Amino acid sequence: MKSEEILRLVDTIHRSKEIEKEIVFQGIEACLLSAVRRKHGESETDNVVIDRETGETIVLQNGEEIDAEELGRLAAMSGKQVLFQKIREAERDKIFEEYEGKIGQLVSGVIQRNEGPNLIVSLGRVEGFLPRSEQAPGERFRVGERIKALVKDVQKSTNRVKITLSRTAHELVSALFALEIPEVQENAIEIKKIAREAGYRTKIAVTTTDTNIDCVGACVGVRGSRIKNIVDELFGEKIDIVRWNESDEGLIIQALKPAEISTMDLVDDTMTATIYVKPDQQSLAIGKRGQNVRLASKLTGWELVIEPITDEELEQKRKGGAGEIEVDIEDEELGDETEATTELPVEQEAGDDSKAEPQDEAAGETEEPAGDDSEDDAQDDAEETGDGDEAAGETEEPAGDDSEDDAQDNAEETGDGDETAEVTEEPAGDDSEDDAQ
Repeated sequence: MKSEEILRLVDTIHRSKEIEKEIVFQGIEACLLSAVRRKHGESETDNVVIDRETGETIVLQNGEEIDAEELGRLAAMSGKQVLFQKIREAERDKIFEEYEGKIGQLVSGVIQRNEGPNLIVSLGRVEGFLPRSEQAPGERFRVGERIKALVKDVQKSTNRVKITLSRTAHELVSALFALEIPEVQENAIEIKKIAREAGYRTKIAVTTTDTNIDCVGACVGVRGSRIKNIVDELFGEKIDIVRWNESDEGLIIQALKPAEISTMDLVDDTMTATIYVKPDQQSLAIGKRGQNVRLASKLTGWELVIEPITDEELEQKRKGGAGEIEVDIEDEELGDETEATTELPVEQEAGDDSKAEPQDEAAGETEEPAGDDSEDDAQDDAEETGDGDEAAGETEEPAGDDSEDDAQDNAEETGDGDETAEVTEEPAGDDSEDDAQ
């Protein structure tokens, strides 16, 4: 092989395989040395040296220089295999170094083929291996479909590099957030913690030091445009974005959303928190198959126990001061738009103004047994005339028939309270008796 051909070969391999020229020169030298030993036998003084600048080749056999053209075709073919082997090893080492530095990073590829339940993904010059155990439940892929996955592990074997991919790791969610949300990529928004059950639901806590940025709103995007791309990539997996809180109590409140918490007891020694919620909030706090409370426990680091509590029990609990550490949710500062209001009665939350502003008289009436319509009319007339004592006396008496009501009304209009009392004590008669009275 002429000097110019050697230099041209080195440059071609360097460009096409992205292998350093020095490695290619060493491969050609090993190729020629193998050919020499195959033709003339092995000797410790055998050596091949190629000038890196001119491409001139010096072949030594038993210490004597020989012409490389004398090696013959068979020896050249044998040396060619050695060259290819050196190139493959160099490629393998380069790929290994490249993807070893990508562990935990997001890569994109195309589904190449199926190997049983496992998938082979083309990543360009190399193939990735996506086992079934690293695929989220409910995910179904087709050959030729482009997907994103996380590099989980890289191993170098004799003739290839095995790159294991994952779509179940929680780091996949943070990588997708960095891809879709510029504020996360620029570290203006920080992802503090992630709890995930792949294929079902993810809770992610975010925060920011920039007061001009709404960290939750920025992650959601206009009309949910940003989060929608992430959900679509995860095949509809639900994602809850919560605001990070430095206090354990505040973080627990955020993590259990959308459920509203009434109060909680914290036990620091066992890192256990008993969460009290209204009965209608219990199923929401626990979530489907316990997912909400399970993910909230992972996100906060506390073992959360959900217990129902009524308004009366809540009031007694606050008066009694039970619990290791009792947290008043109303006083807990949670930041913008996240202050809990679960301490309000259910009626006030629903916006029922009539119940939110009770009147003293109405409260008194609800304690008395309900009478018929005639009693209500008598009370109303008594209150209008200001004769409260007579009205109160009338409401305590049992209801009579219509004739008695007419007599009472006539008596109240004339202001003759004594005659009214006599009429109500007499039993009802027929129409002639009423006319006589």
